[in-house]
Amino acid sequence: MVVDSPALPALETPRLRLRCAEPRDAEALAGLMNETISRRLASWPVPYTPLMALDRIAGVRMAAEARRSLPLVMERREDGAIAGWISISRAPGDGQTALITYWLGEPFQGLGLMREAAPAALAEAFRTMDIDRVRAAVQADNGASLAVVEMLGMTPLGPGRIWCPSRGREESCLWFEIARPEVAGR
Repeated sequence: MVVDSPALPALETPRLRLRCAEPRDAEALAGLMNETISRRLASWPVPYTPLMALDRIAGVRMAAEARRSLPLVMERREDGAIAGWISISRAPGDGQTALITYWLGEPFQGLGLMREAAPAALAEAFRTMDIDRVRAAVQADNGASLAVVEMLGMTPLGPGRIWCPSRGREESCLWFEIARPEVAGR
């Protein structure tokens, strides 16, 4: 692992560098976001502009410095291309629980990149954020995301609802959870 600063880690996997989002990433993130990806995400609307990306980046960097979030862009090591996003952020009102969100741009889907990124980000969140569990909300028909939570060893909690600010409504989802290894073994 390479560390940029104590609060803003950069992680390396065989094909990716996961690093805290920076203003220079705004154009690439906005360029990757489209309707197909946005409809699977609670808080990434379309159209998604570079200015919207800059606003998100500013907010998540402050949260990262306070150790409330681990907001990482997925950068392909071979050429520096931004492939997607993964973040783990403390849940509102519950300091011991965090929520994981992730997406890959369409050109980077189906390459197994999330199989590298998600375990690395999860391990780093448990190492640095003082959380006991991480949860994920997944649409029931999102096979790719269901494969990610299964690969991470997350336990199904059942159906539920999640507020989706990108669409201004609550939506149905399936909830999953994984406990910090030391907590799970108690």
